[in-house]
Amino acid sequence: MKDLIKAIDGLPKIVRFLGTLIWGILTNIYRLCRSIAKQDVLGVVLAIILLLCGGFFILWIIDLVCILLDKPIWWID
Repeated sequence: MKDLIKAIDGLPKIVRFLGTLIWGILTNIYRLCRSIAKQDVLGVVLAIILLLCGGFFILWIIDLVCILLDKPIWWID
């Protein structure tokens, strides 16, 4: 999981932005991997609920703004 997190963090800003813009689930999978790597049960449960219920669209705009401002993806951990 940590390798996947480093790989996504290492992507150029434009690739992360386009990946989030076109395929919004990308950042939610990133959140899930971060929570699994930190063994955060609440984060894992919330990320799975967001994936199953389509709630990742709620955080989609926040993710795009965070990527444009070179901020880390917003999550509870």
